[in-house]
Amino acid sequence: MNHRFFLLLLAALLDPDRRKLIELYESQIDALRSQIPGRLHFTTSQKVRMAQAAKALGRKALRELSIIVTSDTLLRWHQELVRKKWDYSKKRKPGRPNTKVEIKRFILQFAQENKDWGYTRLRDALKENGFSVCRNTVKNILKKHGITPAPQRNQGMSWAEFTQTHWEALVGTDFFTWEVLTPFGLVTYYVLFFIRQKTREVHIAGITANPDGCWMKQIARNLTMDESGWLKKGQIVLHDRGSQFCPAFRCILQNEGIKTLMLPFQSPNLNAYAERWVRSVKKECLSKMIILGEPMLRRVLNEYLNHYHAERNHQGLKAIPFPAPELSRGSPTGRILRRQRLGGILNFYYREEPNAAKRGVA
Repeated sequence: MNHRFFLLLLAALLDPDRRKLIELYESQIDALRSQIPGRLHFTTSQKVRMAQAAKALGRKALRELSIIVTSDTLLRWHQELVRKKWDYSKKRKPGRPNTKVEIKRFILQFAQENKDWGYTRLRDALKENGFSVCRNTVKNILKKHGITPAPQRNQGMSWAEFTQTHWEALVGTDFFTWEVLTPFGLVTYYVLFFIRQKTREVHIAGITANPDGCWMKQIARNLTMDESGWLKKGQIVLHDRGSQFCPAFRCILQNEGIKTLMLPFQSPNLNAYAERWVRSVKKECLSKMIILGEPMLRRVLNEYLNHYHAERNHQGLKAIPFPAPELSRGSPTGRILRRQRLGGILNFYYREEPNAAKRGVA
């Protein structure tokens, strides 16, 4: 307050008219501030003008005056003006370009396919294929995509990697049941089948109403016979933990050089091809018929296997596993013929052979 009185006295002595003018402005400002609610908004040019004038007066003098905004706000505006003056961000040239998408794709591919390759090995492999990247670039890209370094990445093997590595040797097996109408009423029959995962070839190993240990041992002997056995040495058989796959059954297979792999509890997805075949045979064939006796069940399954192998497209393979000869002999312009199985439940369409009509073949 003493400083304010001193300034007012000095201003009155030096220029009485200017002091009266300042007092008039202050009274008007006070009146306007009392009538305007809320926060005041200014344009950029208004801020520049007030900030420049405030800087010339200084913080001490500003605190003695009655102004619209605080002295701190005016000085902050002035600091922003100074920063904008020396801001050259818009004039900067582009920095280091981003890594090409193609290089990123190959880095991720090489790392996933070779789990024991470190950053340097990946960099060298890219260099051999015409891509020049530094070791840190490889490291940052793998880190960004959540891929761990080589020591941690090489620990263990996922189920998908295991199946791809042993694709040709994997054979899935399982049971499915079906109710068969007999003179003694409905009897539950167990069907044991095997499926090669690469080719989707299915083999019905046996059908019985009582899959006990003796029956399973005989099935194992049949599967491993020297000439006619369906399983070969070096194959891996995937099966669940059902009691039918007894130790004696597994022992016979292992003695013949066939490894058995018991799956975890409640994990049907690990034997997905076998589960999918059960769904197909039931939905496409068995559910549309009433099976009368075991011989009929065997005949129906045999017909479905012939259709499944040679006449039916597979979504996973995007082809027929073992195409029927008619597909290769047919003419692109020949008539489309139909072959029926099981009274039309299963149908196969193919082109007529050239000159078949003249020979009386249809």
